[in-house]
Amino acid sequence: MQTVARRFHVRELVFALTTLVVFLSVALPTARAEPRIGERAPDFVGVDSNGKTHKLSDLKGKTVILEWTNHDCPFVQKHYSSGNMQKLQKLATGDGVVWLSVISSAPGLQGHVEPAKANTLTTERDAAPSAVILDPEGEIGRAYNARTTPHMFLIDKNGTLVYKGAIDDKPSANNADVPIARNYVRDALAAHAAGKPVDPDATRPYGCSVKYGS
Repeated sequence: MQTVARRFHVRELVFALTTLVVFLSVALPTARAEPRIGERAPDFVGVDSNGKTHKLSDLKGKTVILEWTNHDCPFVQKHYSSGNMQKLQKLATGDGVVWLSVISSAPGLQGHVEPAKANTLTTERDAAPSAVILDPEGEIGRAYNARTTPHMFLIDKNGTLVYKGAIDDKPSANNADVPIARNYVRDALAAHAAGKPVDPDATRPYGCSVKYGS
């Protein structure tokens, strides 16, 4: 009797685990491989807040920065209210870098905006990205495994990923930390422009989680 009961219990456990796996595979977004430093950055096609289509592979020959953003996130607000992000955008684009701000918040979730709102935010904050890409389905975000806002990626002229991670080394929402932080993105840009290795080339991003839909 004990053997029969034990087999019945095992069958129940296997059934429960199988059901859980099936549920998670449906309920959770599909994870993708982490893009690797030194390899080709994932190509994508995205539409910006002015209705223009951008394809990463069309930007070969230009250095590209991807910035994941969410205007309601306190960590993003820190870098915009202090003027830190705008200064970095203007520094980069002034040197010919293409800066794409990406919004992957799904409709109904924090940070989601329509095109007009995205343009208003750019104007009100005196931001200077080359374009604001709207990614409500999260396709671009998942391709890059973007996890936080902000989350930064630097892609060289050959389409190779040379930096990914945090904007700086102060993982806080405190504006007072901006002047004393090491700005990883600024350092990466400078090293890359000088033909030197980017060091560090990968750091842990911090901020609010990207608000993907199901």
